[in-house]
Amino acid sequence: MRIVIPLFDGFTALDVVGPYEVLRMLPESDVVFAANAPGPCTDGEGHLLLLATASFQDVVEADVLVVPGGPGARRSLADESLLGWIRRIHATTTWTTSVCTGSLLLGAAGLLDGLEATTHWGAVDTLESYGATYTERRVVEQPGGIVTAAGVSSGIDMALRLAELIAGRVAAEAFQLAIEYDPQPPFDSGSYAKASQEAKNYLAARPRRTARPASV
Repeated sequence: MRIVIPLFDGFTALDVVGPYEVLRMLPESDVVFAANAPGPCTDGEGHLLLLATASFQDVVEADVLVVPGGPGARRSLADESLLGWIRRIHATTTWTTSVCTGSLLLGAAGLLDGLEATTHWGAVDTLESYGATYTERRVVEQPGGIVTAAGVSSGIDMALRLAELIAGRVAAEAFQLAIEYDPQPPFDSGSYAKASQEAKNYLAARPRRTARPASV
């Protein structure tokens, strides 16, 4: 079971690490982090480094592709080298998936035209510009093995669903138990529909932070 997760500077950490923590437990799983070139990639805040052990050129097939989001995903929407690689890998996968604004990369690669999909609530217009129909569902499964997850933390939900599809419900429930994923948030503001206007205004007023380049 080869699971490939592309990295790029400006990824959102939980988009990557959440699904990884679940999918790495699949029987005989082989998780590969790939990037333009092997080496460290920096998250969107410029603090966290993850190591790509393979280049995109080295990776020519996968059983599962998990495309994360983040500010780097938005910056890569016209990067034909990345988009072309996504299209080529998709042709080999059983499951092509995304988390958060990773769905924008799937859309830019032409994989979501005419399909329902989800993304972070702040990226709906961009998603639909690629011919997708946005839905507020947390995890959206579509024909062709395409699965999109909403913002950030929903990647864990998506990975658990994938685990069920691949290894069965008992295995997926065991993985959920292993990571003790039992959400009990102190506030009911985890979706745009539920959040207060004050919370929305607070986010809107926050200055956007630019990630610092990695130093290694």
